[in-house]
Amino acid sequence: MKLTVERTDARTWPDEQLRELFSEGFPEFITADRPAKQYIGRVRKWFADLDLTLVDERGLPVASGWGVPIRWDGRTETLPTGYTQAIIRAVEGREQGVDPDTLVICGAIVTPSLKGRGLAGEMLGALRGLAEGAGWPRVIAPVRPTSKARYPLASVETFMGWTREDGTALDPRIRTHQRLGARILAAAPRSQTMTGTIAEWEQWTGMVFPETGDYVIPGGLSLLRVDRSADQGTYVEPNVWMQHV
Repeated sequence: MKLTVERTDARTWPDEQLRELFSEGFPEFITADRPAKQYIGRVRKWFADLDLTLVDERGLPVASGWGVPIRWDGRTETLPTGYTQAIIRAVEGREQGVDPDTLVICGAIVTPSLKGRGLAGEMLGALRGLAEGAGWPRVIAPVRPTSKARYPLASVETFMGWTREDGTALDPRIRTHQRLGARILAAAPRSQTMTGTIAEWEQWTGMVFPETGDYVIPGGLSLLRVDRSADQGTYVEPNVWMQHV
């Protein structure tokens, strides 16, 4: 497959092509990260050059990925708490005139029918190339370990240490980064926080929450906490920090 890399904003993509690309995207409740919503508009405006699409020989988008630039001293104790804080740090750093030195890969997705062909690695490699071109010495990512949804009761600290017989990570997304030479840095147990009314959570999950308590939800990497007296559900998403360079 012949591939080219384009800025995502270089053209207008037909809706049907985007639907195919994102047809197995993130759970609907991911949009309930309200702090991230306050910053995402500025991310798209200011860091559009860090939003890439992988295009095949037919001109179809087969993978997409994006990131934000931050300043980070390389110590695990000064990492952002996760995805949301990385976005906030990038935007506020831009507003304050801080020179970035680190690319945070915030997301990468592949057309479902083309999974297993190395496109995720190609996409991540293209993003790493942006950092190299900008002279940023570090590339990190708050990786969403999707297979943890099968083990929502396990802590992310425990889960990220689980391996297969060949010594690579149990989780396929962590493995993808490992194949490119990335290493696990630290757990990000509170990478994102999603909140919504009980009615919203019932819509997002297709479930009913009759009592206050903790619930396993479809696609959830941890438990949903429902408080009926406050009419609120709170879900805290764990990620795994990984470093490429």
